Amino acid sequence: MPFAQQAKMTKPSDTKLSASAATAADVALRAYVPAPLLEGLEAVQEQESLQQLFELLQQRTGASFFDYKPNTVMRRIERRMKLRQFDTLARYVAYLHANQGEVELLFKEMLIGVTRFFRDPDVWEHLKQVAIPRLLADHPDGGTLRAWVPACSTGEEAYSLAILFREVLDQLRPKAIYTLQIFATDLDADAIGRARKGQFGAAIESELSKERLLRYFVAADHGGYRILKSVRNTIVFAQQNVISDPPFTRLDLLCCRNLLIYFNPRLHEQLIPLFHYALNPGGLLMFGRADTPGRFTELFEPMAGASRIYQRLDAPPRLPNGFPTRVRGAPPPLAELRADGGANLQRQVERLLLARHTPAALLLNARGDVLHIHGRTGASLEAAAGKVNWNIHALARPSLRAELATLLRRAGAASGPVLLRGVRASGDGVPAQTLDIGAEVLGEDDAPGGLAGLTLLTFADAAPLPQREPAATPRLQALASELESTRRELASVHEQVRASRQALEGSQDELRAANEELQSAKEELSTSKEEMEALNEELCSVNDELHIKLRTLSRLNDDLKNLLNSTDIATVFLDSALRIRRYTTEATRIFRLIASDLERPLSDIVCELEYPTLLDDVGTVLHTLQTCERRVWDGERRRHFTARILPYRTVENVVDGVVLTFIRSSPPALAAQP
Repeated sequence: MPFAQQAKMTKPSDTKLSASAATAADVALRAYVPAPLLEGLEAVQEQESLQQLFELLQQRTGASFFDYKPNTVMRRIERRMKLRQFDTLARYVAYLHANQGEVELLFKEMLIGVTRFFRDPDVWEHLKQVAIPRLLADHPDGGTLRAWVPACSTGEEAYSLAILFREVLDQLRPKAIYTLQIFATDLDADAIGRARKGQFGAAIESELSKERLLRYFVAADHGGYRILKSVRNTIVFAQQNVISDPPFTRLDLLCCRNLLIYFNPRLHEQLIPLFHYALNPGGLLMFGRADTPGRFTELFEPMAGASRIYQRLDAPPRLPNGFPTRVRGAPPPLAELRADGGANLQRQVERLLLARHTPAALLLNARGDVLHIHGRTGASLEAAAGKVNWNIHALARPSLRAELATLLRRAGAASGPVLLRGVRASGDGVPAQTLDIGAEVLGEDDAPGGLAGLTLLTFADAAPLPQREPAATPRLQALASELESTRRELASVHEQVRASRQALEGSQDELRAANEELQSAKEELSTSKEEMEALNEELCSVNDELHIKLRTLSRLNDDLKNLLNSTDIATVFLDSALRIRRYTTEATRIFRLIASDLERPLSDIVCELEYPTLLDDVGTVLHTLQTCERRVWDGERRRHFTARILPYRTVENVVDGVVLTFIRSSPPALAAQP
């Protein structure tokens, strides 16, 4: 019966659930389940939640993160959980199921886009001075060389390779014609879009020399730089999943830098042979500082003088058909093992044991946890006092632990069963017994469904040795047995030290990757700060220019006002709707104008002149654009004026109103009397 059901049945009936069902079940588990079993249950639940998260990412984005290093993956998941304020992975997975936007943000978080121009200059210098010239020498008749840059991010390394190839041609000046076709791919569609534009911020000034900036880049409108079109045309950018999509082939150069440090060893065993398949004979593989071909020494060898450039060796291809996305022999997800239930798993194990083995046996996962026990194992296993631990290294008798650790490591590296004969097992209250212990990692072809990748460990009584005459005293026999046991323990310790060293190297790689991420974030913040400072300076400059223009306009307005008033000519400016726009001081002696009359129609203003057709003449001039001139009389003050009405023209020669001027004139001569 499940733990939650047991807790519910034994819970007092008068207790009321005041929180959600999940919280109540959790309280019940903690109240009635022993702490060791509870911790194991929580670990299984977290593993299942992580499995669901990976499956959800694969369904929504098409990208699989099953073979990424756990520490790298969990660091990014925990970062998103803290931002969303989730304390458990299960609740965060439930949130992901209901929010597609968060899935996209988590996918972006999982992708690592740390890159820059000519990273690790010594490697690029060796590529320029030795590696590429040798590729050209292998093609004396010229032609097109092909290169592939997987995980190119925003394209800096692809553009670096294109620039370097041009510099090599300029340096060697070969007689034959050579071109380089670069295929740059990445899983992130947004990064590929930015790479296609070939535009970069001002921060690349610290990565490139002034000569390269002047020769291969032009200043962009946004203040950064844009790569030359001739360099951009040598690169084809495409979205691709290097794990599952088919590779580019017939390559002369493959630049895969600082990518493998994020993958586990199983994925390394898939990608390294794939790179060997994609390269031409004699092709070059360029790695980052933390990447190596690993155990595939028969596929690649390092170039002389270069620690991270490898040359392809002529070896038979090791890729399975179809380029599978999961490594052959890798353990299946937890959900696949639980799909058919425990009873079905037991029947499969027993069927396999009956077909192959008769002795007692254990089924182990990759961590050494016991999944199933068959037969009697009392001679080899004993449960230690204290917290329950179902790991084989804790259950095995002390006399067998060193031999079992060595045997399991040998089985993991071998392609078939490994047998250790004549191992002596002893313990308190148990007679000493000599055993033959065998171990085999089950493959996909010879194991029923769901068992591929697990380890089968068998225990059998050792065959009796033929009777011999004693060749030494019992003391010498005991010393010889002790010496053999010490040798085995030393070998086991040596294996453990080597495994620890590999783990430390992996941690160092992860720290280096985290440092690169921090450097990238620091550079982005520095760039943003510089952009803000530049924008602030531009705003200050625009503000100063505006103040200067305002002062200039104010002076021009004062000059214009003084000029008009100094003429002693009554002048009134009207807009196209015959509203008063401006007037001179002299005009107030003809029209009853005050400062608040601006923008008022001329028809609302009282005129002192005997000029009844004023509005009609103004309308006619505005319509015909012909100047009108009349002599008018001021009856009250007995003054004569010459009234002139002209169209108001702007600088663009557009009529936008009329201008009225009134100039005092002498009275007309009287007609002669008869």
